[in-house]
Amino acid sequence: MKLWRPLVAQLLILALVPAMSEYSTVAPATVVGDIDGARFQVQVPYPWNRTLLLFSHGYQRPGTGSSDVPAAAPDPVSQWWLLDHGYALAGSGYSQQGWAVEQAFHDQLALLDRFGSLGFGEPARVVAWGDSMGGLITTGLIQLHPGRFAGGLPMCGVVAGANGMWNQLLDAEFVFKSLLAPASSLRLVGIGDPTANFRLASSLLKAARATAQGRARLALAAAVADVPGWYGARPAASDHAGGELSQFTWDARLDFYFGFFLRRELEQRAGGNPSWNAGVDYGRQLDLSADRGVVEALYRAAGLDLTSDLQTLALAPRVAADPVALRYLETYFQTDGHIRVPVLTVHTTGDGLVLPDDERAYANAVRAAGDDALLRQAFVDRAGHCTFTPSETLASVLTLIGRLDTGRWGPTEPIAMNAVAEALHVGPAAFIVFKPKDVLRLVEQGEQLGRS
Repeated sequence: MKLWRPLVAQLLILALVPAMSEYSTVAPATVVGDIDGARFQVQVPYPWNRTLLLFSHGYQRPGTGSSDVPAAAPDPVSQWWLLDHGYALAGSGYSQQGWAVEQAFHDQLALLDRFGSLGFGEPARVVAWGDSMGGLITTGLIQLHPGRFAGGLPMCGVVAGANGMWNQLLDAEFVFKSLLAPASSLRLVGIGDPTANFRLASSLLKAARATAQGRARLALAAAVADVPGWYGARPAASDHAGGELSQFTWDARLDFYFGFFLRRELEQRAGGNPSWNAGVDYGRQLDLSADRGVVEALYRAAGLDLTSDLQTLALAPRVAADPVALRYLETYFQTDGHIRVPVLTVHTTGDGLVLPDDERAYANAVRAAGDDALLRQAFVDRAGHCTFTPSETLASVLTLIGRLDTGRWGPTEPIAMNAVAEALHVGPAAFIVFKPKDVLRLVEQGEQLGRS
């Protein structure tokens, strides 16, 4: 098998990458400006191949980044490689931060409108790409404005929709409070003081992890939301304590911050709480989780009755969404599954904030809408949120560009994409065959959206 990999790499590189001799060493022209309060950056190389990549960045906490030069690519190596090979790059910093999907739609389109007046001429085609929340923005741009984009590359994106991500966070938090702090003042939704709420959540989390019973219930809270038991180095399948530690680390470093602190910003923007868990069967959610075995082992070790705790969850009062806030989050943004341009999504398999399960929901929605021939999905075997290497990022871009150039998908199997990535000599690559889990809430939501 390894004998043909160099040949595959060479053929794919020749097909996807223009000859280096076509490009000069002239530094790209860079324009930084402001449109309606949104900073932007545009970089155009000489010569330019007339393809423009419009990058949408991820979530930034309000009060940060407003005066910075906005990113036009996910990392500096990918940025300069693309410029060196004739691609123009652009990106808006958005006029607001936080869950600013509404503003990002406006600001990115305004940047495209402004581009033609910058003296470079109009692009022959525009590719939308972005990471994390920017991946969600990418799916929205290509769905709502397919005439303006030739293709889309959502990376580590919230492609199951905003409701899916925030409901998944709510699931874990609901189990956490119901089993570990039912009498506390911890707020799941309707958060008044996010700083105090997050501080309380963090102290309760630390206290819970100090006991075997607490660790078992923390594992259950993570498992019903399918938070992976993998944060840094991958624990062995039999290392239940290591899996629980990884889930705890996701909570302590990222998930609880979003759920118990940043949720307040979302609620203010949406005009109420957009999340719900009415009707959710947490026993079934656990059955679908990749970490059910970890939960069962930790419950046995702690001397706890898992069936009893699941019954407690079944009887606990549920959270209902505010209809106005729910409509806002559906508008900014929830896919309907219809895509009219080629889309390649990329996700790490060990992402505990935006689950790789999102990709299953998105694929189900696209398939139900009848547009699955336009979609391909790739997975990288690594823990972390948006932890792609430059070689993986560039291989993904080139694979999508190849589809746009030829009108058909080339090889998107991991062995082919790894060969392309490795031939670029900008770092390692770990594309892998991977099937995301059927996290019930995300998957059923995807199928329903695709039929709507």
